[in-house]
Amino acid sequence: MILDYIYHSGFAIEAEGVTLIIDYYKDSSETELNKGIVHDRLLQRPGKLYVLASHFHPDHFNREVLTWKEQRPDIIYIFSKDILKHHRAQKEDAIYINKGEEYEDDMLRIQAFGSTDVGISFLIHLQGKSIFHAGDLNNWHWSEESTEQEIRKAEGDFLTEIKYLQAAVPAIDLVMFPVDRRMGKDYMKGAQQFIERIKTTIFVPMHFSEDYEGGNAFRSIAEAGGCRFITITHRGESFDI
Repeated sequence: MILDYIYHSGFAIEAEGVTLIIDYYKDSSETELNKGIVHDRLLQRPGKLYVLASHFHPDHFNREVLTWKEQRPDIIYIFSKDILKHHRAQKEDAIYINKGEEYEDDMLRIQAFGSTDVGISFLIHLQGKSIFHAGDLNNWHWSEESTEQEIRKAEGDFLTEIKYLQAAVPAIDLVMFPVDRRMGKDYMKGAQQFIERIKTTIFVPMHFSEDYEGGNAFRSIAEAGGCRFITITHRGESFDI
C-alpha cells in the first residue's frame, strides 16, 4: 500500500485495485495548475476510484473534483453532508455521510467520526488496514490569543470526539492529523493527545501548507510515543505503508 502526499491535507492511498483521494485542495505541482500526481497518474490508475471530502472549507474541498467524472465516470464520491448543506455540490453528485454514519461496499468500509470545526473525520477500513484522516478534527485554539475559557472549551470538545473514536477503535494503523504551527506555541498538543489515547502505528502530519519544518517538528514526540513518523519534504512525495 502506498500513501501519496498531494498538498496541505490532501492525500491519496494506492492499494491493490483501488485508489482513494482524500481532501483534495490543489494538485502536487508547485508551478502548473491541475498538474501533478493526481492529474498525471492517479486519475488514470486502473481499479476503483474513491474521492472523499471531510467538509466544505476550500482547503479541503475543491469543486474541481466533480469534473473528474468526465474522465472517470466510475468515481465514487463520498462527502460530508455539510458540503451539500453549503451548496458546494448537488444531491446527485455524491454519497453524503454525517458523524455516526458509514459507507460500505465490497472494497472498503468508511465510518464518519466527528470534527471540532465543521464536517467529519474519516475512519477507513481497507484491505486489513485501518486508516484515519482527521479532516479538521484537532484541539484548535490559539493559546496566545484565546481566553482560558476558550482554551478549556476547545480541549473539552476535542477530547470528547477522541473518546468517541477511541471507544470504536483503540488502535489505528495510519493516522493523518493536523500539525499546524500557525496556531502558536501549543500547536502540537492535539496530535500528542491523540497518540496518547489511540495507539497509532504510523503518524502523518498535515494541514501545514508550505511549513514542512513545523509539520515535521512533531517527529520526536511521535517516535517517543511509539509511532513511525512520516517526514514530508515536498508535494507529490510517496511512502510505502
